[in-house]
Amino acid sequence: MAQGNEVQTGQAKSSHELAIQGTSFIMDGKPFPFTGISFFNAIFNPAFNKSTADRKAWLEKFQRYGINVLRIWGQWDNGRGYVDDCPTCTLYHPDGRLRQEHVDKLKAIITDADQLGMVIELALFAQESYYANVRLGEKEADKAVAAITRELLPYRNVVIQIWNEHSDRVLDHVKTVKSIDPKRLVTNSPGFAGVLGDEKQNQALDFLTPHTSRQYVGKHWEVAPQEIAYLLKRYRKPVVDDEPARNGTGNFGGPRDTTYPHDQIVQIYQVWQQGGYIVYHHDMFQTGYGTPAIPPSGIPDPEFSPYHRAVLEFIARRQRYMNSQ
Repeated sequence: MAQGNEVQTGQAKSSHELAIQGTSFIMDGKPFPFTGISFFNAIFNPAFNKSTADRKAWLEKFQRYGINVLRIWGQWDNGRGYVDDCPTCTLYHPDGRLRQEHVDKLKAIITDADQLGMVIELALFAQESYYANVRLGEKEADKAVAAITRELLPYRNVVIQIWNEHSDRVLDHVKTVKSIDPKRLVTNSPGFAGVLGDEKQNQALDFLTPHTSRQYVGKHWEVAPQEIAYLLKRYRKPVVDDEPARNGTGNFGGPRDTTYPHDQIVQIYQVWQQGGYIVYHHDMFQTGYGTPAIPPSGIPDPEFSPYHRAVLEFIARRQRYMNSQ
């Protein structure tokens, strides 16, 4: 189908549209301080999706802590025992068809977020599933990317992230998305912490979302902002510190030593100072229900942990510290 016909099929269902101006995000023509939180299991979490009222109450709570973006995943089927992980917790059937019940939940989340002026960053595929051999073949992946892009046409408060921490056929998928929806903002998390992406990929994407260096480099709060500054200078497009250093278990790329909220606060502040944006990463999803790090709801509750609340209270006061931006 031709590009023009594709776009015409998407009668806008969202009130707000995210766009890019230079190295900044704008929404409806006004500056948008892109500030996210990791909520990978959002589509598959029963408490969050109990009702529109419940979902909006949680979204409003996130907003009170300065969050205006949810980073959610289309694949939550990696088998690692994460909160809400299950074999069918994915937007895709093995043949590339979409699981409509999950797509419908995604659309409900997007709609509720839009009504509050929030954005959804949707990661289509995850390396966690890929390396567990839960993956689509090339034709099936192409079919899935095209299908979800068409489903999202009416929703302009959504950005597509091709992968979490992987770079398989990124340029092919960008081409597919853009052939259907030329205005859709597309990004990618190119690899594990400290992998900043290759030249062709970084040139092709609308904005960059690397996972910056973590505790293994020592003072990550100094190294990561330098990585963001480098990317901003080289590519002159928005850069998000998308899954920065966090606290919690040493598994899955986590810290080996004790961390402090101030580690994250200093890094966030320095990234803001460089002109970058952030997604707050945390440990409230990895160890399963009933473990100390996990809220009973399975939702990354800003008030569940004194550690996270300290960081999020700082994020909520962004304007106090960054009133010139």
